[in-house]
Amino acid sequence: MPEADPIDRDLSQQDPRANFLPYPASRLAAKIIPQDLTNFKSRGITRVERELQQELVELREAYLKVVDAFNWNKLIYESQFGFEPVVGEVYHLYEIDGRRHLSMIEPASWHQRWIGTFRLNADGRWQAEKVADDFDIRSFVSTAVV
Repeated sequence: MPEADPIDRDLSQQDPRANFLPYPASRLAAKIIPQDLTNFKSRGITRVERELQQELVELREAYLKVVDAFNWNKLIYESQFGFEPVVGEVYHLYEIDGRRHLSMIEPASWHQRWIGTFRLNADGRWQAEKVADDFDIRSFVSTAVV
């Protein structure tokens, strides 16, 4: 019977070969020194924390934007108006005697407390075009609207 090829014999071996062991197999082997990974870990942690913190800031801004849009829409839909608003047109919100009124009259023509100017979108949402400097929807909602 012909003798097997030595390479085939080495490849068919079941025992782990010395060069694949995680430790030196003899005294003549090269010394294994574990790497210091503290710099790598600290850089990674700093970078990931910074990126995640930025994502949280962006999520918070998006959340507050949605909440503000909800509160403006609720405020306008709960106001009084005697007409059906047309999509795409601009309307003005006023406060008269403690009640809110939506009107087509521009702030320069009507001397009431103007809250803001809004446009009705095709999806039924009111988009703020301009808001009075002295009116803050967040403080108003937290104190007046339940």
